[in-house]
Amino acid sequence: MPKVSSVVVPYAAYLRVYEPLAAFPEPERAHWARYARRPDRPSYQDELRRSLADLLPTPPVVVPVHESADAFVLEADGVVCVCPWRTRLRGWQALGDLAEELPAPVLDAVLPPLVRHQAAQDYERWLARNPDARPWIRTATWQIPLNWFVLVADEERRFEKGTGEVPPMLRYRTPMVQARRRLARALRTLRETLDEGPLIDGLVNVGRWLEEFHPRSLVELDYGGLVHLVPAGELEDDHSAADVAAGVEALSQGDGMAAGEAYGRLVERWRAVRDLRSAN
Repeated sequence: MPKVSSVVVPYAAYLRVYEPLAAFPEPERAHWARYARRPDRPSYQDELRRSLADLLPTPPVVVPVHESADAFVLEADGVVCVCPWRTRLRGWQALGDLAEELPAPVLDAVLPPLVRHQAAQDYERWLARNPDARPWIRTATWQIPLNWFVLVADEERRFEKGTGEVPPMLRYRTPMVQARRRLARALRTLRETLDEGPLIDGLVNVGRWLEEFHPRSLVELDYGGLVHLVPAGELEDDHSAADVAAGVEALSQGDGMAAGEAYGRLVERWRAVRDLRSAN
C-alpha cells in the first residue's frame, strides 16, 4: 500500500488481487473459508471508517497493533476468492512514501518523528520473520497510476451513479491471466518506442507484484474515494482504460500523433483532480 491509510484514505483508489481459497496454505485457508460464509462481512466503507478512526488518538496510530483478520470476498464462476486487508503490513509499507508526499513540517505534525521511527523499527523486526510478505491491495491517492489502467479493458468497466447517501462507483475487474498478458504487451511496446522512465518502471513494478499471486486470481481497479473528486457527469464519461489502451496501440503502430492525443485526453481528465490536490 503506497500510502498510510489513516492519513489520506478519503481520496484513495485501490488495486486489489482476489486469490482463490486454494492459493492459501492451511490453517489460513480454513479461516478464509469460514470467513467467506459470514453474513456480516465488512464492506469497503467499513475499512475506510476503521482507517479514519486511527486519526483520533494522540499521537495517531500509524500502524495497527495487530494484523487485520478481515478480507474482501467475491465469487467468480463458482470459485470463492479472497482479498485480505493486511492493514498492518500496508501501513508499514506506506511509511517510506510519506516523505515524498508531505512537506517535512506537515509530516512531523501529522506523524511525529519518534512515532515514525518506532514504526520503522517494528517493521524491520517483523520483516525479518516474514521476508516473503506482500499486500493484496495497493493504494494511490489523488490519482490512478497509468500503469494500473494497462491491466484492464474498457469492456470490464462497471459504473454506478449512486443514489442518496450511496456514492457512485467506478471499477474494473479482470482475470489475472488477462492482466498479465496486457501488461507484457504494453511493456514490450513501450520498451520498443520510449526511453526508460517512470512509466516503464511502474509497469515492471506492478508486473513483479502480480507474479506473486495465483494465476486464477482476479485483479480489481477501484476508483474508491476518487469518485468524490470527479463531477458525476465526467465520472460517467471516464474511460481512462480505453484511452491508455488506445495510446499503447497507437505506439505499437508507430502513430505518435494518435498516442499523443490519447495521452492528452488522460492529462485533461485528471487535471482537475491534480489541482484539488495542490489546493490541499
